[in-house]
Amino acid sequence: MKFAIIAAGEGSRLSQEGVSLPKPLVRLQGEPMIDRLVRIFNENGAEEICIIVNRLHPQTEAHVRQLMAEGKGAPIRLAVKTTPSSMHSFFELSEWLDGAPFCLTTVDTIFREDEFAEYIRAFRASADDGLMAVTDYVDDEKPLYVGTDEALRITGFHDTDMGDRYISGGIYALQPKALDTLRRCMAEGQSRMRNFQRGLVEDGLKLKAYPMRKILDVDHAEDIVKAEAFLNSTRQA
Repeated sequence: MKFAIIAAGEGSRLSQEGVSLPKPLVRLQGEPMIDRLVRIFNENGAEEICIIVNRLHPQTEAHVRQLMAEGKGAPIRLAVKTTPSSMHSFFELSEWLDGAPFCLTTVDTIFREDEFAEYIRAFRASADDGLMAVTDYVDDEKPLYVGTDEALRITGFHDTDMGDRYISGGIYALQPKALDTLRRCMAEGQSRMRNFQRGLVEDGLKLKAYPMRKILDVDHAEDIVKAEAFLNSTRQA
């Protein structure tokens, strides 16, 4: 199984709020966010880790290349390109992800490590085309609501609350057939990961929701404080 990290955002809101480091290098509990994901992926049996960073922050590229040189854990593939959206970044990684199940997330997605391990185990045992991490904890400026039936099969993705219990957590475990949908979305000129997720439903892929208690994104300086508090609470638990 492969893992992938989208770390190609500009991080403009953090820099405007006085955070000097590029977002992937912001430390939580003393560990850069990108290192945290690489470590967790290795602990969950990664065969390969594919990462995309943008050209605007050479410091991030240099950091990842140092990780590659150290050679710890699974091999890392690195793409360096500034893209207009996360879906475009995903597309840049898709050639490396084809042919094997994979798990994709953005660099600033913060979750409990024990829940993530359970999630990956569930995906490996699943016969579905995708297992999408969801949460009922809403702390997002523009949440993507996830429609489900009683068996947690995903019926749709909504920009507004349609009576849905969960929102997308931004962690996607998918079979490689999902890349056909990605290619179609790109050919149609679509953008944004939420449009890709809608495309998966439109194309008839069997998706299930996997609830996690809490998933955070680090978009603002105050989110760093929230993420630290959350991780401290999980460590104490």
